[in-house]
Amino acid sequence: MFSASIPSPARGVWHLGPVPIRAYALCIVAGIVVAILLTRRRWAARGGRADDVLDVALWAVPIGIIGGRLYHVLTNPELYFAPGRQPIRALYVWEGGLGIWGAIALGSLGAWIVCRRLGIKLAAFGDAAAPGLILAQAIGRLGNYFNQELYGAPTTLPWALRIDPAHRPADSPDIGLYHPTFLYEALWCVGLYFVLIWAEKRFSLGSGRLLALCIAGYTAGRVWVEALRIDHANLILGVRLNVWTSIIVFVVAAAVLVGARGRKEPVTADPIGRS
Repeated sequence: MFSASIPSPARGVWHLGPVPIRAYALCIVAGIVVAILLTRRRWAARGGRADDVLDVALWAVPIGIIGGRLYHVLTNPELYFAPGRQPIRALYVWEGGLGIWGAIALGSLGAWIVCRRLGIKLAAFGDAAAPGLILAQAIGRLGNYFNQELYGAPTTLPWALRIDPAHRPADSPDIGLYHPTFLYEALWCVGLYFVLIWAEKRFSLGSGRLLALCIAGYTAGRVWVEALRIDHANLILGVRLNVWTSIIVFVVAAAVLVGARGRKEPVTADPIGRS
């Protein structure tokens, strides 16, 4: 009997001679490029130099990728360091496994270092970058499709994702259709992008409040998407670790959103401190 579904990708790796070109990496790079281009335009509109964005990205992106990988490995050490595992695979970023919380933490540190050197207010820069960052997350999530990972529980919905046998859970090898949770998150991020653009115009959000709204909105969506996933995850009180992390980050972002409400800092770039 015919059943509608999203097909598995025909392939996730192409070879240019001996060099493998991985769709997962291409999606991440595409997201970074979109974020940089959008942030350059938004930062320039606020009175900043467009090249500031490249300066920040040169630090924040590589440090953020390292942070994302560290978070994934440290919160799932049994995947790499348990008996019979291969610790070297902790370095195999192309196989997937970039924790957004680690990427945000270390990426923000890199951005802060550069902004401090350039005399830029980090909050203002974060507001300019927020829409681009959430679009980058949406685009990067498409890489999980090509890796056939981060899917949810079995489902018979028309938009179910078909997973090849080699990538199915060991305890349900005969089930082929699952919730495409990577797609749910990508669509949530795209919707959040439009909410940010609207809220910025409607409420003139500044002082880091647009970035806080971005983080609060993302974590709210991440909680329900994470709850659908069935891939390996460590649990705390029976709940996936990333759900707890999302809740904590949501509370912090909401506090910043409310706490910065009375600040009168400008929404535009602050030229003080530039040489």
